[in-house]
Amino acid sequence: MTPDEILAEEAAGRQRAGFAALGAALLTILGVILTTLGQPSTSKFDDKIVTVVDAMGHTANGQPIPPGRISAFAVDVGQHPVVPIVGAILYGLGSLAIFFAIAYLFRATRARRPGMPQIALILAAVGSVGFGVGRAVSEVARYLGARSFVDAVDKTNSAASDALSPTATLVGQLIWETCALALGFGIAIISLNAMRVGLLTRFMGVLGVIVGVAVAPILPIDQQGIIRVFWLAALGMLFLGRLPSGTPKAWATGQAEPWPSQQQLREQRAAARGAGEAEEDEPERRRETGRGAPATPPPKAPSPRRPDPAAPGSEHSASKKKKRKRRS
Repeated sequence: MTPDEILAEEAAGRQRAGFAALGAALLTILGVILTTLGQPSTSKFDDKIVTVVDAMGHTANGQPIPPGRISAFAVDVGQHPVVPIVGAILYGLGSLAIFFAIAYLFRATRARRPGMPQIALILAAVGSVGFGVGRAVSEVARYLGARSFVDAVDKTNSAASDALSPTATLVGQLIWETCALALGFGIAIISLNAMRVGLLTRFMGVLGVIVGVAVAPILPIDQQGIIRVFWLAALGMLFLGRLPSGTPKAWATGQAEPWPSQQQLREQRAAARGAGEAEEDEPERRRETGRGAPATPPPKAPSPRRPDPAAPGSEHSASKKKKRKRRS
């Protein structure tokens, strides 16, 4: 494809990709907020803790074991499951929307770097779908289990743990964590290659790699997805041409515009420093030479020549002539 064809194809899908990135960021942060607000803090039920000694004492006395902290937590969540369920669904939809933004970035990168592996797009597709659907299923099944526990006869911690971990929750969690690894690798590979061809700035490219590592269950540095939300929002603003720092040159030329290396940056800074010093010295030179007059001094006026000394005998011959005139 020629650069003009690449730019025309990107212009057709740029707005959709920009809104997809912004939508993914918005849905993710809304899902996190609703899920957090819909669940009570476990410290709220610290007074409900039943130790092993207490449980053994009640059993020895033939008394039922009282509900513990896990049981109290499950009952509280089960009484108000709507808010966290909506949050889980929104979070899942936000994860699905990531693919549309990443796919657009992949196509733009591959148009400028044909050797980019197709596996990156496959990982992003499988990862975003599995990550979003798996997490939504796991969380929704958990909250529905808590809802069923409210009316259960057995209110022990063991029964509460079983209610909060149904089979659907375990299966969804397995899919979610496996696909998170694929999504993380896809985001990291695409971001790195997009930075190399000049579609992403160095900051955006490095941040994309960090997002990929954070999404994958390798380093738990962004469990709530806050870094991912920031990166997706910036990516959407970049696609829509609204990024405050401006749009990289590669989006306008349709060709790869690699960022200068550290050696090239040092040479550019040295050249700029030398030009700045020359400009600072120019006014001083002009003052010394008189507003831009040539620095060479004006030629000196020729000094008068000394009269040649009289030739010997010239004075005597002149006096003889004067004497002859007087006599005559």
